[in-house]
Amino acid sequence: MKMNKTFLVAGALAATAAVGYAQMNGYAQQGLPTSKTAQTFLQVYDALNQLYLTKPNEDKLLQGAINGMIASLDDPFTYYSQPEDNAIDNQNLAGEFFGIGVQLTAGNADGTGGKVDTVFKVGAAAQAGVQAGDTFLKVGDKDVSVAKLNDIVKLIRGEKGTQVTITFGRGGAGAGAGSTAPASTYSVTMERQPVTIVSVEQSILPGNVGYIALNTFYNQQVNQQFQKAVADMKSKGVTKLVLDMRDNGGGLLNSGIFVADQFLQSGKIVSVRDRSGKTDVIGQAKKDASDYTGQLVVLVNKNSASASEIVAGALQDAKRSQIVGEQTFGKGVGQQVVSTIDGGRVAVVNFTWITPGGHEIQKKGITPDVVVADNRRPTPLNLSGSGAPAGTKLTVTVGGKPIEVTADKDGKFTYTGAVARPLTSATQGEAVVDLKTDAELAKAVTLFK
Repeated sequence: MKMNKTFLVAGALAATAAVGYAQMNGYAQQGLPTSKTAQTFLQVYDALNQLYLTKPNEDKLLQGAINGMIASLDDPFTYYSQPEDNAIDNQNLAGEFFGIGVQLTAGNADGTGGKVDTVFKVGAAAQAGVQAGDTFLKVGDKDVSVAKLNDIVKLIRGEKGTQVTITFGRGGAGAGAGSTAPASTYSVTMERQPVTIVSVEQSILPGNVGYIALNTFYNQQVNQQFQKAVADMKSKGVTKLVLDMRDNGGGLLNSGIFVADQFLQSGKIVSVRDRSGKTDVIGQAKKDASDYTGQLVVLVNKNSASASEIVAGALQDAKRSQIVGEQTFGKGVGQQVVSTIDGGRVAVVNFTWITPGGHEIQKKGITPDVVVADNRRPTPLNLSGSGAPAGTKLTVTVGGKPIEVTADKDGKFTYTGAVARPLTSATQGEAVVDLKTDAELAKAVTLFK
């Protein structure tokens, strides 16, 4: 693989976008322009700072100005990250941190709170008897039952060997907004231990069909983990392989190039074009003994973005693999990141990337060769109404199942069903799949000759 420039691309679909950033040409920091608008900005800042009825917080004023500048671009992929968010992000990128060894998901229907999705077999949580489904009530003395998930993560992680006390709820419907209290609670003090983020999972399907799920490219250990998974497949005599990039929002661009290169022996992988119109090929496939040369099918869905689309686009253009699933997200731009002196960072859209066949996929996505809807997580039942007396308990029967809701003080009531979670294993790196309930995967295995 040949790269003419060094690229770093990071993605977070939870933020509605796969985020990319590239270390490209440098820039020279400039002072404030001398235009009337710039001088007016300083005048307004001074007026607020000196004349406002109560002394304003200078940092908040300037933070508002930063956010306003970025908002004026009307670009969801250009953004500023606060220092505390950047610190967690850097841990995720490194692929390791010190924590308790669990995977979290939102605990409440409105996206707040935290619930244990998976307890890894090796880690403090497993040793302490924490179970999947337990809800986070407190971290230390802080109530987190309706906190943002990322804020809970910040409290749980810490320095190696330090301790954290967590109060969990078990059973019942949880303790978040709009739900009943758990059946029981318990508190446990755990020592923060090393946790490695494993972004590659694998399994062998019936007929010795290999399966590799690549969950994110936003992990500096992805290359090593993916290469090992490919080597494992080859050692097991796999000649038919499914690569699953569904719900993969992107990550390191050079890792996207690396993954594509595991299946290609020659040709372009991806090119980039800057605002001057200059185009550079930054990924070139190279034949290697470690390459997988057997049959290949790639799975994607509407959440496959950025680096996932680079891999899918390269393999599709080279006719190396059939792409199965849904139209992908359509994130065809990357950002250059500038570290700010406060410890944060600003990601600035800086280039468009192009598939080997010359396709720009921004706001378009990759069209699968075989279109199959992702049926693994049906849309949960949602209902709402009004006009009931405050505090009234109502029972609605749906599909023979009674659902109880309580009207609020305004007589309104809502119900949001639980979102089906993907199957996971307590053993990191082990994929759990079900051909009977996964239409895309079931279709993929029929395409092998």
